[in-house]
Amino acid sequence: MTSEPFAMFHEWYLAAVENDSSAADVMALACSSRHGRPSCRMVSYRGIREGGFSFFTNYESRKGIELRENPFAALVFYWAHIGKQVRIEGRTEPLTRSESDAYFRQRSLESRLTVVVSPQSRLMPSENELDTRLKRHRETEGQEPQPRPIYWGGFKVVPDRFEFLTHGDHRRHHRLLFQRDSGRWKQLLLYP
Repeated sequence: MTSEPFAMFHEWYLAAVENDSSAADVMALACSSRHGRPSCRMVSYRGIREGGFSFFTNYESRKGIELRENPFAALVFYWAHIGKQVRIEGRTEPLTRSESDAYFRQRSLESRLTVVVSPQSRLMPSENELDTRLKRHRETEGQEPQPRPIYWGGFKVVPDRFEFLTHGDHRRHHRLLFQRDSGRWKQLLLYP
């Protein structure tokens, strides 16, 4: 077993991909408003960038606003198919424009169009409103590749705490905590 949490995460992540690649990149993201009201949702994990776990969103969405108001967040990877869970806590930072541009260009044209026409997390007046917005956009802008809107991009969660849980029978789970202490990772065990 490694004594470095990023290396341990990578080992577990590869095992999750090998056993069920469709579930490996799903992570829960929890954040809260400046008043401490929490919210949680599932997002797609998009790799480790400069010491942080990355994901992409509309900066004007609920999570984008919450992360600007309160930059602390928590992530959970739950890989039931291999009996493992990883919890991560830390501070969020926006990714650079070039990182967000590069990822946006990799997305399908339809995904880019949705980002452009959908005011994410805001109230939608009717079921067909998104389709109407897409149709109107295609009529005026055509099917050309879309540049990344300034209101959309990436964040990374820079961890100061990791918890690795391995499922055990009778709730006797193995829980290993890594906590940053004076720039170094301190390794501790937790009761199940």
